[in-house]
Amino acid sequence: MGVILDTNGLSAAAEGDPALEPILRGAVQLAVPVIVLGEFWYGIHRSRHRTEYEAWLTEALSDVRILRVDEETAQWYASIRRELRRRGRPIPANDLWIAALARQHELPILSRDRHFDAVPRLKRIGW
Repeated sequence: MGVILDTNGLSAAAEGDPALEPILRGAVQLAVPVIVLGEFWYGIHRSRHRTEYEAWLTEALSDVRILRVDEETAQWYASIRRELRRRGRPIPANDLWIAALARQHELPILSRDRHFDAVPRLKRIGW
């Protein structure tokens, strides 16, 4: 099974969180949305450990699939946003794009953010 890493999942991997090891080892493929990369790079630019995180990310990205937003993603985004608005359960805009990519590629999301649980037909893997 493949899995999409949310920003907090990518951050936990960068920190070497031992709770992630069995999840990451069991994944056939790891995917990182371009949105997550933007959030992570923002964090790197603010970190006093910038050089270490840049080196880690460069190495880590050689083994993951980068998910980019396209027209199909935009359609998923609109559908999910409509569903959540109808239910009165909005989620942050960046997470809507991540959820859209997860639905588009039929992959679960590795995240601590429970608001992903409000997205119908989306599986969140927590740790």
